[in-house]
Amino acid sequence: MTTHTLIIAEAGVNHDGSLEKALALVDAAADAGADIVKFQTFNAKALAGGAAKKADYQQRTTDAGESQLAMLERLELPQAAHEILIARAKERGIEFLSTPFDNASLDFLLSLKLSRLKIGSGDLTNAPLLHAAARGGAMLILSTGMATLGEVEEALGVLAHGYAHRGDPAGVASFRAAWRDRAARAAVARHVSLLHCTTEYPCPIADVNLAAMATIRSAFQLPVGYSDHTDGFEISVAAVALGATIVEKHLTLDRNAPGPDHAASLEPDDFKRMVGAIRNVETALGDGVKTPKESEIRNVPVARKSIVAARALRAGEIIGPADITAKRPGTGRPPIDYWSLIGTAAPQALDPDDPV
Repeated sequence: MTTHTLIIAEAGVNHDGSLEKALALVDAAADAGADIVKFQTFNAKALAGGAAKKADYQQRTTDAGESQLAMLERLELPQAAHEILIARAKERGIEFLSTPFDNASLDFLLSLKLSRLKIGSGDLTNAPLLHAAARGGAMLILSTGMATLGEVEEALGVLAHGYAHRGDPAGVASFRAAWRDRAARAAVARHVSLLHCTTEYPCPIADVNLAAMATIRSAFQLPVGYSDHTDGFEISVAAVALGATIVEKHLTLDRNAPGPDHAASLEPDDFKRMVGAIRNVETALGDGVKTPKESEIRNVPVARKSIVAARALRAGEIIGPADITAKRPGTGRPPIDYWSLIGTAAPQALDPDDPV
């Protein structure tokens, strides 16, 4: 049975603070065939302090003299814009999703009653935010960039405690106890999907480590997808072939625009090609049952072989190993009968290539 990979067009902050661009990104995501368009919801001053430095990729793609806080203030999406974007997404038949980066933004997104929320890799270790999201009952997609398997387990323990509504935690021991609890883990299984990713923009191919998806899936028995920060989209397609249930990829209107994420994003035409390639891979994966398909059955007599006389044989002549061979077409006795015919009498006179 063909599965449907959930494809997220990560608009992120590629709107550059412009509602008009954000609406255009919703349209571009819908036109490309994405299932979800995702933004980022944050209060810049709640997200970063004045001393916070930019990542190297942010230094390369924005004004090097601008602080991270100033950059974030410029890219902040006002709360009032969310309702407008949600309405456009609904109009275009695509789901609206956002990532909260602080508790006030989380509360705001929870109030919007979205189908799910996304928690970025940077907040995998932000236990208060994770706990609040779980206590709010949110369906979550959690990215695991920069994390060890142990850190992922700790985060899941925090979520388990929150989903179990156990009140305020007493500390790390509370989370570990929740993760050991069967009912709390079952709540996590109902609510959480994980994304493997590498937090670098663009991500070097040698650092992708797609095999880690299988490790995560085996360790936690949760749906696992891939958040792709590489150039191009072949790695996203490969992730689907390896069982990714979700693929997230940045979308931009212009890869050459100044801004932290544009260069590591796909423009609309390439995003549409990625969606088409993923859908083809889904179809190609099939149901796993090894049986001839209708399209190939007609080629059986053409491609396979039958047992034929290798030389002229008289009727009744005893057939030896060199007297018969296998040749096309495959309309006669199959070659697996070769040994059973050795030592038997030719049923009638046979010319070379006559079927036996």
